[in-house]
Amino acid sequence: MKPNSIMIAMSGGVDSAVAAYLASTECNAAGVTMRLLTDNIGSKESADADEQGAAKVCRLLGIPHFVADLGHAFRQAVVDPFIAAYERGDTPNPCIFCNKAIKFGALLDFAIKCGYDKIATGHYIRLERTADRTLLRRAADDSKDQTYMLWSLTQDVLSKCEFPLGQLTKTEVRTIAATQNFPMAARKDSQDICFVPDGDYAAFIARVTGKTPVPGYYIDRDGRILGQHAGQLHYTVGQRKGLGIALGKPAFVTAKSAKDNTVTLGEHEELFTTRLVAKNINLIPFDRLERPRKMLAKARYRQTAAPATVTQLDENTLVVEFETAQRAICPGQSLVLYEDDYLVGGGFIV
Repeated sequence: MKPNSIMIAMSGGVDSAVAAYLASTECNAAGVTMRLLTDNIGSKESADADEQGAAKVCRLLGIPHFVADLGHAFRQAVVDPFIAAYERGDTPNPCIFCNKAIKFGALLDFAIKCGYDKIATGHYIRLERTADRTLLRRAADDSKDQTYMLWSLTQDVLSKCEFPLGQLTKTEVRTIAATQNFPMAARKDSQDICFVPDGDYAAFIARVTGKTPVPGYYIDRDGRILGQHAGQLHYTVGQRKGLGIALGKPAFVTAKSAKDNTVTLGEHEELFTTRLVAKNINLIPFDRLERPRKMLAKARYRQTAAPATVTQLDENTLVVEFETAQRAICPGQSLVLYEDDYLVGGGFIV
């Protein structure tokens, strides 16, 4: 193991390039780019371009550059669960799967095998170490904060992580990249799922599985048939546009059933609820929530965290009661908890 050594995950984008620059000024550093191509999933041209961009930054910094071929692991840990979640009626966030199993799982293992004792990424998160815990705090640039995506990381993993961008704004990051003449300094941020770049996840699932979604029925909350839909996996709770049905008033997806292949439509008010249950939980500042506790909770990445009372039922389950009703809580999405600007943890909504 190289002393004070770190391997930086480099996607070919500006954030990871600047993270590599900052890490390389303080540590024995190397860059690594994940190659995630498998079974006709992903673009070889895009992967090659990302690797070449990261490699060029590493040459400018005078550090080694590695490529980690993790396509098989990515298919098993991210793509297949993503497809399975939609098929059972959930609305998954594949970045959560990827961060736990790939970036801070298989890639961390790769770094350690190459002789590096830590991994760094370009996530906008502040890290704080205490005598016995590693804590995560919201980024200084709240508009870029990515704590929501890392609620599942355990203490063992966090002890081997660094996040060099936590104290910076996006503007500052781009300025550093331009000063260092990095080729991706002005590159736009990606907003899409990396393996579904056009955003059409239903077509992606059909192509990968070879199965065409089966049409079913729209129903109301009393079970009355309203019309026909294109297959439940095309829809998500809260959706209004693209339903292909006219009811004479605004209609929203309020629920869906993979078992019955039904999609329930209702009025906007029916989307709101004050309670949710989350499973497969992970807590960061402590091992267990010993008693009900008031926190800030969010059930979607773009949602504002709202006051709630959180109760832990068992090792695997949290119940959250919001003070005000929240819109369109979706099974499969992540519940994420905060106290002040500290990330407490989270779980998957059921």
